[in-house]
Amino acid sequence: MVKEERLQFILEQLTKGNKVQLTEMSRLLNVSEDTVRRDIKELDVQGLLKAVRGGAIANSTIPQHYRDREKYDVSHKLRMAQKAIPFLKNGQTIFMDGGTSVLAVAKMIPKDLKIQVVTNSFPVADALEDHPTAEVVFAGGRLYKTAFTTIGQQAIDTIRNVRANIYFFGVSSIHTIGLTARSYEDSLVKRNMVENAQQIIALSTLEKIDTAEAFFICPITKVDVLITEADSDNEKLQPYKDLGLQVI
Repeated sequence: MVKEERLQFILEQLTKGNKVQLTEMSRLLNVSEDTVRRDIKELDVQGLLKAVRGGAIANSTIPQHYRDREKYDVSHKLRMAQKAIPFLKNGQTIFMDGGTSVLAVAKMIPKDLKIQVVTNSFPVADALEDHPTAEVVFAGGRLYKTAFTTIGQQAIDTIRNVRANIYFFGVSSIHTIGLTARSYEDSLVKRNMVENAQQIIALSTLEKIDTAEAFFICPITKVDVLITEADSDNEKLQPYKDLGLQVI
């Protein structure tokens, strides 16, 4: 099999399970693992997958712009929000980022719940504008246009001065190696929310599981709870249970 055929085969296998392993590809292609490693590196450079130790994983295919993401997988986001709400208690301080799944949580916060929400998301702040008992602290900064959030040092400084009980983390991509983001500056804001929250609750649809983007946020072991739209016994979620995450 010539190189172009190998590259196409690797991509086809990746679409079936979001990840491929060097040993398996070496066996299926009847070539050495070094050859497969070089092929994967070439596909990584082209932005067609993400090379990881022992193989490769898929890039996220979720729409990038907020306006598109807001209309995507709405029913799944509502189900995740319903699972997230029971974690909220009176008197808590909550980080909420710009994920559209997180926005669904914000819209579902009970009207009699007294909490303080710290966010860099314009849509989240707007959703809570008329909430009678939720105080909103907005982390100002430079506008990240595709997400309708703020980024930069001003936003980070606000976050660093807060000790939150919970961070509702809107996932772009999640893998057993960790959580990643498309934007470097967005990854810095999220990393600081992780570092300044007692409990990290990640919200991710199943199609984001076992995918990766370019910029690392934190290892998976930082996450306490993983909420998806699926039942907790879904086989795709077992590796995260094995790592100690509470999967809901």
